[in-house]
Amino acid sequence: MTTSDAVASTAHGASAARLRVTVPSVADRVAAELRLQLAEGVLLPGTRLTESAIADDLGVSRNTVREAFAELAAERLVVRLPNRGVFVASLGPGDIHDVYTVRRFIEVSAIRAGGSPGRVAAVRAAVEEGRAAAAADDEEALGTANQHFHGAIVALAESRRLDTIMSQVLAEMRLFFHKATLDAHFYRGYLDDNEEICAALEAGELDRAAGLLLAYLDRSEEKQSAVHGD
Repeated sequence: MTTSDAVASTAHGASAARLRVTVPSVADRVAAELRLQLAEGVLLPGTRLTESAIADDLGVSRNTVREAFAELAAERLVVRLPNRGVFVASLGPGDIHDVYTVRRFIEVSAIRAGGSPGRVAAVRAAVEEGRAAAAADDEEALGTANQHFHGAIVALAESRRLDTIMSQVLAEMRLFFHKATLDAHFYRGYLDDNEEICAALEAGELDRAAGLLLAYLDRSEEKQSAVHGD
């Protein structure tokens, strides 16, 4: 083997090693699915999660589900109670402030930088999804549309790392939004805000869109803190 062949072989091996590292494991994919179910409001705070049921539903081993639970527990999305099992977490006021701090950094930065026409269209699609849900009096779908709106804002940045961070944030948001949604019209209050933010984004008024979003997040945190500070 020539020196150049050896270098090429080494480079190929290193590339393959990096690929193996970056490809999500089955447990990672199970955790991502459960995280999505949390964000979409399918799994409610306090719900008991069983390895066998999830393994059967997703067609994976119980060991894989156990690994996924460990990942979600590290993110404080689930808790393992001795002799009782694994449960969806219930978050408190301290978690709320932490989540909104993260949201201010990534959402406001993402919208201030703008995005491609396709990414902006996805923000508009989430607004229209919310309006359709409101017209149908479907509060759960309205909540999911609001999650899609904020996910689409972060997706403007076209960063897989930010999308991954936001997937956890969206899951946490839905967990503490459940208490607030005892008010049947909780999400309707955000529809006009979402429209105004989206319109500014579409007009290329990025600083204005960022300012509107920041004010929105401040109001939202105050509302959540009031609900959970009882």
